[in-house]
Amino acid sequence: MSIRSFVPGALGFGAAPLGNMFRAISEDDATGTVEAAWDRGIRYFDTAPLYGAGLSEIRLGRVLAQHPRSDYVLSTKVGRVIADEAPTTTASESGALFEHGRPNTVVDDYTESGTLRSIEDSLNRLQTDRLDIVWVHDVAQDFHGDQWLEVFEAARTGAFRALSRLRAEGVIRAWGLGVNRVEPCELTLDLEEPQPDAFLLAGRYTLLDHERALQRLLPAAHQQDVDIVVGGPYSSGALVGGQHFEYRPAPPEILERVRRITEVAESFGIGVKAAGLQFPLAHPAVAAVIPGSTRPGRIDEDVAALQTTVPDEFWATLREQGLISPEAPLPVR
Repeated sequence: MSIRSFVPGALGFGAAPLGNMFRAISEDDATGTVEAAWDRGIRYFDTAPLYGAGLSEIRLGRVLAQHPRSDYVLSTKVGRVIADEAPTTTASESGALFEHGRPNTVVDDYTESGTLRSIEDSLNRLQTDRLDIVWVHDVAQDFHGDQWLEVFEAARTGAFRALSRLRAEGVIRAWGLGVNRVEPCELTLDLEEPQPDAFLLAGRYTLLDHERALQRLLPAAHQQDVDIVVGGPYSSGALVGGQHFEYRPAPPEILERVRRITEVAESFGIGVKAAGLQFPLAHPAVAAVIPGSTRPGRIDEDVAALQTTVPDEFWATLREQGLISPEAPLPVR
């Protein structure tokens, strides 16, 4: 099933920052940001157990529980199980990304039983009785190194099949991968079964990084009617003046690229956020973008950015300066 048939609108809300990604945020800020997203008409929300060891799901669920379940679309992820009953270590064992999250152990588990347990736990944290989309989280080299193909195979015979069965039974509406790399998505498209409905691709189809995705993944996904949700459209914040890229300090070459894009945007009187959101949505394979935020005011900025009229000449200038691929579809006014 194409998720375009039920995902409401091109702009969703990525809830990773609600898990205290990079820094701790207050409960008031977390609640206010989700409420602001709702008030501005956003109805698609994405989260994951990994985000603060369940903290993002808890915070998101607390706000969404105040609204009718039929009024919004919700996705979360499987592949990590949170040991809520035995807090023994930091929130994430993949570095300092969520060091300010809940002090619970995060365990990789891509088996069928682990998938079902993860879904049940997520439902409890999210205070809901059903999920619309379930993504298989981080079956890629950046998290599993040289063993990633073994992890992928475990997910194929475990999580993939479990989610396909749940989809067939009508328990969930769609499933796919939630990853930061194109390779596992390409590998999944080559499978005869199980077949995904969509991919959540974080950071790989943005103004700062899109060449690899354009080569094969996006054309193949579009041909096979597998939708793409673009996560991290601001590249961990680097595109909009932040200091992180790929969840790490941004290297000099990225900061220089940002400077050049910003310079062009300013010359046309537009904000970089407008370019950052509208660029990925121009590709026919992309169904939605889901920037994250920790401040209510940022939601207003995202909504305004999507509504900004960006001159065709702006895109032409980026292309002339080699800042976007000549193969990338451009937004049409």
